[in-house]
Amino acid sequence: MSERPAPVVVVAAALVDDLVVPRRLLAARRRRPLTLAGRWEFPGGKVDAGETPEEALHRELVEELGVRVELGEEIVAPEPDGWRITTRHVMRLWTAVVVDGSPEPLVEHDAVRWLDQGAWLDVPWLDADVPIVHALAARAAVLRTDDRSR
Repeated sequence: MSERPAPVVVVAAALVDDLVVPRRLLAARRRRPLTLAGRWEFPGGKVDAGETPEEALHRELVEELGVRVELGEEIVAPEPDGWRITTRHVMRLWTAVVVDGSPEPLVEHDAVRWLDQGAWLDVPWLDADVPIVHALAARAAVLRTDDRSR
């Protein structure tokens, strides 16, 4: 019996307006490949050899959007390796806020859009990202409730 190969890890950011009580979420529209073009996703990419996942995420956000960020917490996936996005790939995702620059679609994307709370699912996300958006929305609702109770 052969073991299943380790999944390829990709990293991404849920760029929000506030790490404590997020009200806006950034979505990036894919330019390619053709099978994904026009769908929205979290910006990020593959971890290169010798990089930590966090280093890769910082690099990818500079390359893809031209921004530097402060990372918040990792959004823990239901599977131990990360959020399953393909049969071979899992994604690790952190919340993040922009600390330098303004998000622009530079490489993989042809548009970026800030989505207001309640409208986080108003774009056609990649199928694999939809459960993550749901998890983020549920988490943000709890944080807003906690914030109001203080």
